[in-house]
Amino acid sequence: MVCLPMPTRTMPPTPSARRARPIERLRAPLAAPPAAAAEKERRGIQSIEVGMSLLLALGRHGRPMPLKDLSKAADMPTGKAHPYLVSFAKVGFVVQDAVTGYYWLGPTAIQLGLVSLQGLNPVREATPDAERLAEQTGHSVALSVWGNHGPTVVRLVDPIYPLHVNLRTGTVMSLAGTATGRLFAAYLPRALIESAMAEDYKRLGPDIATPLKPEEVDKRLVEIRTHGLSRSTGQPTPGVNAFAAPVFDYSGNIVLGITLMGSSGVFDPSWKGPQARAVKACAAEVSKRLGHQPGSVD
Repeated sequence: MVCLPMPTRTMPPTPSARRARPIERLRAPLAAPPAAAAEKERRGIQSIEVGMSLLLALGRHGRPMPLKDLSKAADMPTGKAHPYLVSFAKVGFVVQDAVTGYYWLGPTAIQLGLVSLQGLNPVREATPDAERLAEQTGHSVALSVWGNHGPTVVRLVDPIYPLHVNLRTGTVMSLAGTATGRLFAAYLPRALIESAMAEDYKRLGPDIATPLKPEEVDKRLVEIRTHGLSRSTGQPTPGVNAFAAPVFDYSGNIVLGITLMGSSGVFDPSWKGPQARAVKACAAEVSKRLGHQPGSVD
């Protein structure tokens, strides 16, 4: 006779076991949503962010401030601001005048700022902005610096449909005959401009570098400083309009020119038109990153 194994019988769970299962599920850790996990990783120290408002207020004001005014500028009660300032003073971010009690940026803040400014390259800083400007407006954009022979194009960004002009990287722009050239003439020292005007005439000849009378030069330079822009309409290239805006560094010196160029049929030459506003805003943003404070240029 063959003995077959008896089938195993599964015993039903006891009532206590059945009750334990949902409890175990409730105790199991829940995975955080991806967005919540990412937000947790980005979470910083709030007290540092709050205290920074005092340093930013000092920077915006531009000169030493008493505690009352500084607290008001930072939108913070004086009792809350004072401990922050004590800590900032210990690490050199602020200093307090022993006589007046006014607060100002300290040596540590100045040192960090100088290190950052020394590492800035105007062309590198402006290139992404120039590319966005060309994409948003559909017009060509040129970045120029003051070189040995005058305003020199160092970067040229074309939109989808490039503007056919005799312009390329390395081109030296006429000082009097182009919007870019007049932009530098408006913000560089007069002695430098007078000698450069003469060299401009010799280098390009009277047909290209049309000499301007001193009174006409002064008139155009005043116009540029008034609007914060240099403009050309159909000259030197017929059918092409342009606006050039200055980029300033932390000391208020012009370090770069951003020129927006387009066909006269689709390029508004008015001082408050969309093209003028766009290039001016672009230059102002780059200047801000280079440490320029608006109003520091006469």
